Amino acid sequence: MKTHQFVVVGGGLAGLSAAIEAKKRGIDVALISKVHPVRSHSGAAQGGINAALANAEGGKDDSPDRHAYDTIKGSDFLADQDAVKIMTDAAPGVIFRMEHAGCPFSRTPEGKIAQRPFGGAGYPRTCYGTDKTGHYLLQTLFEQAVKHNVTFYSEWFVTKLVVRDGRCQGVICFDLESGDFIPVGASATMFATGGSGRVYSTNTTNAHTSTGLGVSLAYWAGVPIKDFEFVQFHPTGLYPSSILMTEGCRGEGGYLINNKGERFMKNYVSEKIMELAPRDITSRAIQTEINQGRGFEDAYVHLDLRHLGEAKIMERLPGIRDLSMSFVNVDPIKEPIPVRPSQHYTMGGIDTNEKTETEIQGFYAAGECACASVHGANRLGGNSLLDTIVFGEIGGGVVSEYLPNAPSPAEKVMNDALAEEEVRFQSLSKGSGNENAYQLKNELSAVMLERVGIFRNKKDMEMACQSVRNLKARFEKILPIKTNKKFNYDFLWVTEIAGNLDAAQMVAEGAVAREESRGAHFRTDFPKRNDQEWLKHTICRYTPDGPQLSYKAVKLGLYAPEERKY
Repeated sequence: MKTHQFVVVGGGLAGLSAAIEAKKRGIDVALISKVHPVRSHSGAAQGGINAALANAEGGKDDSPDRHAYDTIKGSDFLADQDAVKIMTDAAPGVIFRMEHAGCPFSRTPEGKIAQRPFGGAGYPRTCYGTDKTGHYLLQTLFEQAVKHNVTFYSEWFVTKLVVRDGRCQGVICFDLESGDFIPVGASATMFATGGSGRVYSTNTTNAHTSTGLGVSLAYWAGVPIKDFEFVQFHPTGLYPSSILMTEGCRGEGGYLINNKGERFMKNYVSEKIMELAPRDITSRAIQTEINQGRGFEDAYVHLDLRHLGEAKIMERLPGIRDLSMSFVNVDPIKEPIPVRPSQHYTMGGIDTNEKTETEIQGFYAAGECACASVHGANRLGGNSLLDTIVFGEIGGGVVSEYLPNAPSPAEKVMNDALAEEEVRFQSLSKGSGNENAYQLKNELSAVMLERVGIFRNKKDMEMACQSVRNLKARFEKILPIKTNKKFNYDFLWVTEIAGNLDAAQMVAEGAVAREESRGAHFRTDFPKRNDQEWLKHTICRYTPDGPQLSYKAVKLGLYAPEERKY
């Protein structure tokens, strides 16, 4: 058994931030990632990271309080306002630390960090490095982690969160290279495992690594999951691949155009806002245009950047041009880009407080797999990168304060958990079923896109719930997996599909129960927000028969809920 004081699972921005902060404080930290950390999905974020620096023309009056208001309003007032204020107050410091660590932010003519407008923001506060912001931040933090001698276990796949008697004792890993199961005990464990987009895999901007298994591992171990019905669709996924076309395209002045040549957003929000409406509103507008026959090929609309000119596109959106030319042979300097709404972000996740703590002693979570909740029912663009770094750093500090008096992991408990995983591998490799796990996964994604997508209603979602239950029953009869141990991706993927099924069930069950529309959760049969009955968080707890739902209050205090208009 390997033992460390603090184990972080996930090599993206949240995990790296937590590991670095703890290491700076003298903690023995190990970071476990199923891919090399610089391949983490944080690197796919393009458009920028929010902070009230007040650098941009038109943003001189910006402040962390105004950033908090925009975030809370964008969340449709489901965000916990104390956590939001912590995040927005910390934002300028995060940007300066990243700059001093070497992150190459784009600059104003005066040499200040450049900022661009993003949807739902009252001011241009999104700091950026061309359209590769996540990539730049990820490289910067990985370099810092190496500098501080963080221990890395790359291509190690966590298959079990070990919790006994209300206390987390570590994780069981599958070393892909050797094929060995390895228990890693720790006095404190943090999950920073990313999003769950691959539940919707045929139409998502998420990488293949973003399966939501981290959330499901915590769920299976008895950790509550919060607000998992809130799933964000990004307005502009490249058609047909769904590769992200950053909100920065619209922040720089791009237009959304239907097949009549109209900038149709004026029909959904004020002409002052247009393409810079929040993501949930913009996605519904695009999907409405497509559904009502004003899309191209009944499948997409156009994102038009041609009027920006070659110089601006090459300076600020070079990655978007590369992606468009590589994947659809479209040069946005000369032609509009085909886009459609694509699943992008999970607002819900492992239930934590503003300190990244869960109800399980010694277990923490940060980043997209966690729900603090700073995004509520709808995340504003530019807040996800901020969330990862702010709460990763907070978690690293909180864990460091917890560890001096924390109990050590029990070797027997870890060995028992190891034996359970070895038995599970054997049972999967010796099964006698005839169901194809990958076909089940394809069916699951189709059901979720069709029944629990941008527009929802009771009939569709109840059908989805039943379909997921049927798929889970069929999953118990899958074909045996490959028996080789080294680089056994069959075992990895089947384990992730099991997580997909339970993650999808939490989305669908939570959504059918919430009889209102709020943020990204839009019901055609309950089209209005209902604060009297539904201004509350959904909590899912694992049972063998499916999630047990309960609710808890949203933390207000800064801003009273109001009608959300743009």
